[in-house]
Amino acid sequence: MKKLYIPIVFFAFFCLSSCVDIEERYDFKADGACNVVYGFDMSRAVSVLMNLMTDSVRETSQFGMVKDTTLNFYSALPDSISRKMNAEEMKMALSSDLAVKMDLKKNIMKVSIMHEAKNAADLQYYLQHLSSISMNSQLNNVTKNDKVNAFDAQPLITGQSYYTYEITDHKFYRIIDKDKFNAFLKKAGSKFAMAKAMLIDMPYKVILNFTKPVKKVDNSKAIVSADRKSVMLVTTMDEVMKNPALMNLKIDF
Repeated sequence: MKKLYIPIVFFAFFCLSSCVDIEERYDFKADGACNVVYGFDMSRAVSVLMNLMTDSVRETSQFGMVKDTTLNFYSALPDSISRKMNAEEMKMALSSDLAVKMDLKKNIMKVSIMHEAKNAADLQYYLQHLSSISMNSQLNNVTKNDKVNAFDAQPLITGQSYYTYEITDHKFYRIIDKDKFNAFLKKAGSKFAMAKAMLIDMPYKVILNFTKPVKKVDNSKAIVSADRKSVMLVTTMDEVMKNPALMNLKIDF
C-alpha cells in the first residue's frame, strides 16, 4: 500500500508550487524607501497532501522536520551563479532575504522573500528583475529536505515578470503584459488546473501602505482605507486567469 502512495505524494508536491495563498506587501517610508515582502503560504495545500499519506509516511523524519529561519540570498548563492552577476544584481541579492517556516505535521509551509528598496528607482529595478533570482538553491539550503524541495516557488517568482512598472516618488503603476502573462500560463497553467481540481483556491492579495494619503487609485476592486494611507487588492489566480487586467494598479500618492 505504501508504494501506491509514493506517486500520489510526488504528484501532490508537483501541484504545491501553484497551490498557495499569495500576498504582496509594500511598506513605503517617508524617505522614499520601501520594504517589499512576497509571501507564499502553502499550508492549506499541505493539509490536503497530508490527508493522502499513510501514518507510516507521515511519521518519517523528513516530514517531522521543523524550520523557522531566514537566509540571505547572496550568501547562499553558489559561486557559479554569483560570478555571473553584475553589480546591480549583486546589490539586489545582498539586500534580499528568504524566510522559511515549516512544520508539515502542523500543516505549516510558508516562504517569504523580503527586500528593502532604498528609493523608487531601486524598487522598480527590483520588481522588474525579481524573476532573475533563483530560489531553488536557497530553499534547498534552508530545508535540507529532499521532499520539501519539491515546494518550488520559482514559477511564482518568474510569473512576476509579466508586469510593466512605472514607479516614482509619487506614483506606483504596474500594468500586466497580456502576451507575457499568456506565455506564463502556458508553462504554469496545468499546475493551476490541478490545484483547482483538488478544490484549492489560490487567493492573491496585494497590500500597499503609504506614509501619506493616496490621491488616486485606478482599480475598481482596490479597497482604500479610511485614512487613504493603505490600498488593498484581493482576488484569486482563477479570476486573474479569466481577466488579467484585475491586477493592473495605478496609484498616485
